[in-house]
Amino acid sequence: MKLQKHFFIFILLFWILIPPATAEEYSLSYFMKKISSKEVRLSKKERAELLNQLSEIVERAREVCSQLIQTIQTGETELRYQEGKFWLSKLEEDQKSLEIGSQQLKLLKERPSHLSASIKLFKSLKDLSSHLNAYNNVPSFSGLVGDLAPEVELWTDPIFYQLFLLPLAHSKEKGIEISPKPGKPSPKTKSP
Repeated sequence: MKLQKHFFIFILLFWILIPPATAEEYSLSYFMKKISSKEVRLSKKERAELLNQLSEIVERAREVCSQLIQTIQTGETELRYQEGKFWLSKLEEDQKSLEIGSQQLKLLKERPSHLSASIKLFKSLKDLSSHLNAYNNVPSFSGLVGDLAPEVELWTDPIFYQLFLLPLAHSKEKGIEISPKPGKPSPKTKSP
């Protein structure tokens, strides 16, 4: 009994003093530290996690946009008709932008070195960030948008742009090889 008690205490102290290995947390602050350290090289795991984080942001933005559309359509906010139509048209643009962003994320998960997909994703996230900031300036929408607008802006411009898009563009720029243009093929001669 005494031996079991000592063994249990030893195991307990072991777990307290040496925490089990946990997976690295790839949060917003992790990537912001990566930018500030000027270490712009991401491992494959970090790139994959960055794309996963962006997928989560896109889904959260999709939910917020759906809630904003529902809020306007049900009349929960006091908006004039023309103002409501204006915001609904902006939200429809955002829905399209989110759909494009989702498609580009899927493409980038399959082919992480696809430059045009990353540019389209960046543009879609940048537009979304701008619109979310505009929604945040409307008092009746700011409660639904909250901190999502600045978060999308941080994920888009410093993180995705500096850690993913710029290194990818530079690698493509360095990897370009100018191949000679194929001319007319030489005529085949038949041997007698």
